[in-house]
Amino acid sequence: MIYLLLIASVLLGVLLVLILKPSKKSVRLLLAFSGAYLLSVAILHLLPEVYNGSSDTKVLGIFILVGIILQSVLESFSKGAEHGHIHIHTDGKTFPSLLFVSLCIHAFSEGLPIHHSGENLLWAIVVHKIPIAVILTIFLLDSHFSKKTIVFFLTVFALMSPLGVILSENMMFFEKYSAEITALIIGIFLHISTVILFESSENHNFNLHKFLAIITGILLTVFTL
Repeated sequence: MIYLLLIASVLLGVLLVLILKPSKKSVRLLLAFSGAYLLSVAILHLLPEVYNGSSDTKVLGIFILVGIILQSVLESFSKGAEHGHIHIHTDGKTFPSLLFVSLCIHAFSEGLPIHHSGENLLWAIVVHKIPIAVILTIFLLDSHFSKKTIVFFLTVFALMSPLGVILSENMMFFEKYSAEITALIIGIFLHISTVILFESSENHNFNLHKFLAIITGILLTVFTL
């Protein structure tokens, strides 16, 4: 079930682009919603869970900070794809290797703590993956990559989080350091979600639709998880 949800979230994002062809405004609202949902899950559920299960809170805090720094580094290669902006110009002939590798690392790392953190983290990742898949699909199509390249990119990206789940379920290393890994992912989530919320408004003006999307994301977390 976990694997199917993770793969389906990417597939849903692709289908939204192919069928509905969402506007920039719609994508921004979806990003604002996912950012608010991601931030709410991290603060209301993941942080209390990881700290309640460990006596060494300082170490966990360090791993959260490392997660924030790690995401900053990954973004220099992915050009902001994780929070809705891909600042890459390509002619559709050169495969975007750095974008591909950084997004795969990001997706793989997201899957690692799911086995130990339960449904809260799973749904946060699912909600996060949908707009990322939308933006990634739009980028690949607009860059005029071949169908084979697009299918390869999206298929591997969709499989990376399930691969992370499989390894965490079957390797003692991930079992032993599950709290630290979860703390690392919390740091990544905090970075991504706050950047999404700050960047999803043009010129930082108040936007009622964005505000409602953020409130919806927060309330959904509060009342459903």
